[in-house]
Amino acid sequence: MTYFVIVAFVAIVGSLGAALFLMMRGGQSAPDKSKKMAWALAIRVGLSIVLFACILIAWQLGYIHPTGIPAGR
Repeated sequence: MTYFVIVAFVAIVGSLGAALFLMMRGGQSAPDKSKKMAWALAIRVGLSIVLFACILIAWQLGYIHPTGIPAGR
C-alpha cells in the first residue's frame, strides 16, 4: 500500500508539473495549449480522487489503521 501511495503522489505531482510546463511554454496556439493543460489538470484531479478512494477502501477493509493521538485524550 505504501508503494501505491508513493507512486500515486509522484504521478499527481508529475501531472501538475506537466500542466505548469504547458502553461509556461510559449509558441503554440492558445486553444491547443489550453486543451492540453486542462487535460493534464483533469488527470491530476482524477488521480487524487482515485488515491483518496483507495485509501478510504483500504481503511474500511482493515488493511490500514489510523495512528496518532487516541480519541478522548
